[in-house]
Amino acid sequence: MSSTRAGERTPVVPLEAGASPDNPPCPACGEPLFGWLDARPGLHGPVRRCESCGLGVVGAAHGSADALAALDQLDRDDAIRIVNRASFAAWFGSAGWAGLEPESHYLFTPEAVRRLLANRDQVVTSARWMPGAGIASIWQTLLNGLTFGHNVALGAFGRATAVPARRPWQRRLDALISVLAAIPALLVAVPLELVAAIFRRGAAISLRFKLL
Repeated sequence: MSSTRAGERTPVVPLEAGASPDNPPCPACGEPLFGWLDARPGLHGPVRRCESCGLGVVGAAHGSADALAALDQLDRDDAIRIVNRASFAAWFGSAGWAGLEPESHYLFTPEAVRRLLANRDQVVTSARWMPGAGIASIWQTLLNGLTFGHNVALGAFGRATAVPARRPWQRRLDALISVLAAIPALLVAVPLELVAAIFRRGAAISLRFKLL
């Protein structure tokens, strides 16, 4: 049994030491990806996350070119709009986080976006919290903790892709819960997202960028 003497520092193990076939490199920063969530209905596979830049990857991890292509699909007039994996909603929601949708492959953070754009000599000039989308995301995350399905309420409004529960009675119950809990969940979601935004952990972020 080993021990550390008084005054000695515990050796710091670099993230690179965790690299292995099970922990492939992050497409954004190259650090190892570690397990976050097991495979579940509606997702392409298990979810890994990067401890350095925060990027999440659903299923197989590809290179930076593939991640940049996915990022380009979120570009609206030189502003990239992301559902933030570094948000408070993602932290407490975990598998119930509203940002986990069936088509999800890359779960971006502002830092991951900055590092990816740097690969093609682009720089983020501003990051703006999107209050409406952020509150909706944390609201749905709270509801996901009560339902069998995933993103049922936002799916009904066409704002997300829902993953319905397997059994008919579960789907009916989910619809009832979503209606009854909508207002109470909203009353909780608004102050939570406001606090998250103050600490730069908002659920939805718009990032503007330009060429260096």
